[in-house]
Amino acid sequence: MHRNSARIVVAGQPVNWLGANFWSRTGGPLMWRNYDPGTVRGELAVLHEHGLTMTRSFFYWPDFMPEPDRIDEAMAERFTDFLDEHAQAGMSTVPTFIVGHMSGENWDPAWRDGRDLYSDVWMVGRQAWFAGEMVRRFGTHPAVCGWLVSNEMPIYGGWGEPGVVAAWAQIIRDAVRAAGGRQPFSLGDGAWGTQFSRARAGFALAEIAPFCDFVGPHVYPVGDDQIRQHYAAAWQCELAGTFGRPVVLEEFGVSSDFASGANAAHYYRQVLHNSLLAGATGWIGWCNSDYDDLAHQDPYRHHAFELHFGLTDSRGNPKPQLAEMKAFAQTLRAVDIGRCERAPSDAALVVSSYLDTGYPSTSADDPAYINDTLRQAYVSARLADLPVALARESSGIGDDARLYLVPSVKQLLAPTWQRLERLADGGATVYASYSGGNNAVHRGPSYGRLNATFGVEHQLRAGLVDPIEDDQVTFTFSRDFGTLSAGDRLTFRAGGNEHSRAYLPVRPDGAQVVAVDGRGRPALLLRRAGAGSVVLCTYPIEHMAAATPRANPEATSAIYDALAAHSGLRRLVSVDDPRIASDVLLHSGGTRFAWLVSQADEPVTVKPELMPGLRLAHLDGSAADEAATLPPFGVSVFRLDTAPDSAGPAVPPAPVP
Repeated sequence: MHRNSARIVVAGQPVNWLGANFWSRTGGPLMWRNYDPGTVRGELAVLHEHGLTMTRSFFYWPDFMPEPDRIDEAMAERFTDFLDEHAQAGMSTVPTFIVGHMSGENWDPAWRDGRDLYSDVWMVGRQAWFAGEMVRRFGTHPAVCGWLVSNEMPIYGGWGEPGVVAAWAQIIRDAVRAAGGRQPFSLGDGAWGTQFSRARAGFALAEIAPFCDFVGPHVYPVGDDQIRQHYAAAWQCELAGTFGRPVVLEEFGVSSDFASGANAAHYYRQVLHNSLLAGATGWIGWCNSDYDDLAHQDPYRHHAFELHFGLTDSRGNPKPQLAEMKAFAQTLRAVDIGRCERAPSDAALVVSSYLDTGYPSTSADDPAYINDTLRQAYVSARLADLPVALARESSGIGDDARLYLVPSVKQLLAPTWQRLERLADGGATVYASYSGGNNAVHRGPSYGRLNATFGVEHQLRAGLVDPIEDDQVTFTFSRDFGTLSAGDRLTFRAGGNEHSRAYLPVRPDGAQVVAVDGRGRPALLLRRAGAGSVVLCTYPIEHMAAATPRANPEATSAIYDALAAHSGLRRLVSVDDPRIASDVLLHSGGTRFAWLVSQADEPVTVKPELMPGLRLAHLDGSAADEAATLPPFGVSVFRLDTAPDSAGPAVPPAPVP
């Protein structure tokens, strides 16, 4: 299956952005009132010295548009100098029009007078006029590489209504194009419409992505599992990438008040590399500087932690996060990232349409439950060296995978289950794990043909759940399955609430029992179906992990590894340690690059398993040892070269454009 690797195109050439969201330390959002060219020049120089090539910049709306039909020309002149400083530094910037919201506070122009930003015709016209005026003034400057409408607009203007927000986006985009803006365009809304409750449907990506040249997630996760934290941005990039647009990680970062220097560096490293492997084509950290001298100025006065998100401190000295950006920039150059794309995948993670579609008589809790479960399944797949492609049910799951994963999300549409059965008949492996959901709305599995699909007779009772009695669930394998052998045991921590901490009682009726639980009940079953097979897990193992603090790495990755082997998936590289994830990027010239990403908090030495005919090499082409040692939370990148006296692996060559 294809995995999104779409690139931003500027002046006809694909580009990768690596930069910082920029407010000068002279004033934060009020920097244009206290604009100091020398300070800005020094700030840009530090970023450029560390490999950054661009910034995201902001027209603070109350200052630039003090009246509904007037631009403040003094502010415009300062922005011209700002662009000139970028050009002299060899950098570019993406200006943002409607600001709007910033760092914990909304900033209204005095003349707005409470008008709705999306549906008030006059107000939409004023925004479009302002965007057009900014483009007419600055659109031909060589330092401008893109345009954004807003910053996290749903916080400022609300979530809007379906169709209305899309019309607002189209009107402003058309104003930008009419004014001569040909650079890539997007909304700057945070791309939170990848998943959410239906109350936020106005910014659904299915509605607004068609008006964007790229989509830009803003990711600041809060959680209870370090590995899920490290993959949170990657998961958002994967979801955003299902709409076929280039994905820019438009905001990410951490306040030094919330993480030590070493841990902030680990976080940056993980976010950068994992999101790259998830298809991101740009990374813009939040933000360029600390603001200790602005402690008495809003928003820093009431959001003190906002003082310390910088890549540099308030005196311009680099912080550990900036060193990670520099190292990442060096890796991007070494692999010639503009000519790389993700290797295709033979495995699909099915994304239930209940994540993004409102169906009658369902619970508002469903999308969050589905998202959390799918994110955990994605993490487990990564730790199993199974780089899955996301297959959105709402746009069709396709037919070009050998393995389809349907983790414990309770609901798919009836035609999708029928399609999965046909795919199994045609030779694919379809895996599903039970879930009755996490609420009392139609509590129970929504599979349509549960017994016939899985070769079982379920023993469910009306309106009741079958609770998981033990705090730990042990699967004992009664037969060989993929990489697992008869007698092997896997242990899972039970999790969930009174609805979801439940198993599916079944009797086999055509299916083979592959593993049993600690009470001798079927836990994993296999039904041969035509040329393929259907695998049922009677426990919601992905949901249990998602509901459990500090769960990862956990045993679901071993199940997924076994499913990969059972399905005959081809993996160029894998590692027999669930703390180390591997993936491959393909260069258009034919070179393959292997990433090893460690989730261990200690040094780890591993011997990657390579497809026959391959060997590891350093990026300069010199031979590498068979074993690789990764530092705590470290990342190593290698070439996968053809071994001497080998014809190479029996895999398709890397694509050539």
